[in-house]
Amino acid sequence: MSQHTFLVNGTRVTVDTDDKVRLLWVLRDLLGITGPKYGCGINVCKACTSHINGKAFNPCSVPVSAIGPDDEITTIEGLADPATGELHPMQQAWIDRDVAQCGYCQPGQIMAAIAKVKQARAEGREISDSDFEEIRNICRCGTYSRIREAVKSAAAKM
Repeated sequence: MSQHTFLVNGTRVTVDTDDKVRLLWVLRDLLGITGPKYGCGINVCKACTSHINGKAFNPCSVPVSAIGPDDEITTIEGLADPATGELHPMQQAWIDRDVAQCGYCQPGQIMAAIAKVKQARAEGREISDSDFEEIRNICRCGTYSRIREAVKSAAAKM
């Protein structure tokens, strides 16, 4: 067992666990952060998508030993404004567009969408159809058209 210290949703945490434990299990089982969902465990379904240092990643495929003390992990729980509780524009767009059906993939979908909008903005452009093609999160309910509508709506407010 080793101690691992990093930031999660703005709070410094330290966990004592084996170096090989995947970050998803650290988040869910040791820290009680259940927004990132377990779907496949092999970086395919992307239900666990979160952010590391502002970029989308899948904690199911990353051992906790790969996370350093200066790394900041953001999950769906860390998106709302901590002072007011106001939802992130992407979260609000999901509600406004009635995206979720079963809801299982939605935290990962939202986190992937935010990262993709930020990437497009950093490149000086708006999100495009080719950007949507790069988002590989699986939705078993098939709400992809509503997801696109929500992302476009939120992108205008981000």
